[in-house]
Amino acid sequence: MAMTPRLRRFALTAHVTVSVGWVGAVAVFLALAITGLSSHDAQVVRSAYAMMGPAGWFVIVPLCFASLATGLLSSLGTTWGLFRHYWIVVKLAITVLSTLVLLVHMGPIGQISRSAAATTWSGGELEGLRVQLVVESGVALVALVVATALSVYKPQGRTRYGLRKQRAATESVDASAPGRPLGRAAVS
Repeated sequence: MAMTPRLRRFALTAHVTVSVGWVGAVAVFLALAITGLSSHDAQVVRSAYAMMGPAGWFVIVPLCFASLATGLLSSLGTTWGLFRHYWIVVKLAITVLSTLVLLVHMGPIGQISRSAAATTWSGGELEGLRVQLVVESGVALVALVVATALSVYKPQGRTRYGLRKQRAATESVDASAPGRPLGRAAVS
């Protein structure tokens, strides 16, 4: 299904917008995690962790799914295709894996957010989880930057499926050209 140029530009704009938003939201989450781990002010620590749950559920998760959906729409509606180029397959794998990991870790994020909002919470609680949030959000940010770099650089390399589709398209063009042998391009 090929998109019209106007629809293709709209889909690409939507994809870039939500993907950049996702990267930015993860960067802010990393800043909150670092602040929560390193600050000596108990109120700042509690505030940072209390905001992580809502930021995750109301900003990061929706942007994550929007990025996945608009990426699928853009790849399926253009000549790039979903499985024709390795860079798209790798980017899809990063996005799907990041989405799954995010959903799994929203439980612990919610736990620390609820704990920080409770009046009985002290800064020494959940130390392992606090370090884990910094590491995981840092890794997530790196993964999203790698996916962004793949979109910008578009490394060469077609998948086997992409090569078959390219070969079929070339043969179809050759077959429709009068006076050319089937299956081969004319040599000038």
